[in-house]
Amino acid sequence: MKKVRFLKEKSRKDTIVFLEMRNRFVLAISLLAFLTLVRYCRFANSLRGIAPPIHESLQVDSPLLSRAAKAQNLVHDRYGSVIRQAGTDTIILDEHEANFGGSLDGVRGKHKDGRGGIEALCKNRYVHVLDVPKEFNEQLLQECHTLKDWSDMCVALSNAGLGPAMVDEDAFTSSGWYETNQFALEVIFHNRMRQYDCLTVDPSMASAIYVPFYPGLEASRTLWSSDIKARDTIPLKFVEWLQKQPEWAAHGGIDHFMVGGRITWDFRRQGNSWGNKLLTLPPMQNMTTLVIEASTWNTNDMGIPYPTYFHPSCDSEIRAWQQKVRSFQRNVLFSFAGGKRDNMARLIRGQVIDQCGRSPLCKLLSCDRGACQSPQPVMKLFKESQFCLQPQGDSATRRSIFDSMLAGCIPVFFHPESYSGYVWHLPKNQSEYSIFISEDQIRKGVLTVENVLRGVETETIQRMRERIIGLIPNLVYADPRMSILEESTDAFGITIKGVLETISQKKWATAQQF
Repeated sequence: MKKVRFLKEKSRKDTIVFLEMRNRFVLAISLLAFLTLVRYCRFANSLRGIAPPIHESLQVDSPLLSRAAKAQNLVHDRYGSVIRQAGTDTIILDEHEANFGGSLDGVRGKHKDGRGGIEALCKNRYVHVLDVPKEFNEQLLQECHTLKDWSDMCVALSNAGLGPAMVDEDAFTSSGWYETNQFALEVIFHNRMRQYDCLTVDPSMASAIYVPFYPGLEASRTLWSSDIKARDTIPLKFVEWLQKQPEWAAHGGIDHFMVGGRITWDFRRQGNSWGNKLLTLPPMQNMTTLVIEASTWNTNDMGIPYPTYFHPSCDSEIRAWQQKVRSFQRNVLFSFAGGKRDNMARLIRGQVIDQCGRSPLCKLLSCDRGACQSPQPVMKLFKESQFCLQPQGDSATRRSIFDSMLAGCIPVFFHPESYSGYVWHLPKNQSEYSIFISEDQIRKGVLTVENVLRGVETETIQRMRERIIGLIPNLVYADPRMSILEESTDAFGITIKGVLETISQKKWATAQQF
């Protein structure tokens, strides 16, 4: 009997231990399921355009993403791990996990399985980011105080290159607006590239090689120097380093591209004139360089939009701004924001300003005393104007072109090179979104701006404005820290598409020679 009682007692204790272990296991599974659900919801919300919190490794006021953020969004190899950023969490999936439960299901609506989905998404779109020595990018940012003699670029390059945030409910929407410097594109683009869907650490599987050199920021230190050798020192050193890389040797550089955040003429010095000679160096003829104003006869650079003040983080911010642009009351027929450039006799700016001053239908914002340094007065002028005059200044294009279009103002050009090859971002038919008046006709007094613009029918103005409003997503660079644009393709996305097509054509043409 004692033995029976002992066995029963032991059985009861074993049962209690088993039940306790089972309960703990169920509790652990439930907690894990709850955390997974929370994680999934945060991921799903971020993909719907809700701006996720900034990753802890990202300094909000830092001009460059941290090295920890640099490792995000990499496709390690064709069949290996996929790293995706979701809110503040990093999701790491191996091949089996990716195929198992749709954790990648719905990423930007482009794929629904694992390996096959990534392959379909990134076929012919893989980009490898070259590991460039710090002196060609990060060191320039660390020495931001030295980039300009007359202003501090450190503030201008804060917030991943966007500059200080601004809020002005009268002129703007409540978020997405920054005091962005027109020469900050290299930093903005580099940070946007780190969020690109199809990055790879394997250069052999890349369709393009991105070179994160900041030639515009580097040039800003020496452009005004009389020492020509000093202007060319870093460009020559960079090209010498680039040619020694195995990635360059694979295709002779035809698959490489970089961003030069200034106009092409800053990199195309002839003789002892302005600029350095970066883009005239023989190796650079193979590489594609993206600049804010391109050459009309050189084929190794392409024009992409100047950065504007608007950097949306989701599609709803773009739609909200487009709707606001439609609501603006435009009581000014035409306007001009700029200065005369008295030292450049070939320009018609003085005549344009004089015509504006004499017309009751024109409003002038003179930039000679620094009034245009702040975004608010410029954008307020553009939002109340039907037409915005864009005569050439130091070069054929101006940042004002894109700022005015962002406000829904129809640009008026006077020189054909002012269109400067933005073929990826603007319609081929230039009359869809702009008015052209020949410089010669203004110079000779054959036409006045007022008479030409008064002759444009109201229906034509409305049609052109709606076309411009539809183009706004093409002209803005999304916030590189948190942007997820599901419906819209921003200037970066259009640029990458154009680069990949251009490099593909170069590779095909090279292959035909053999």
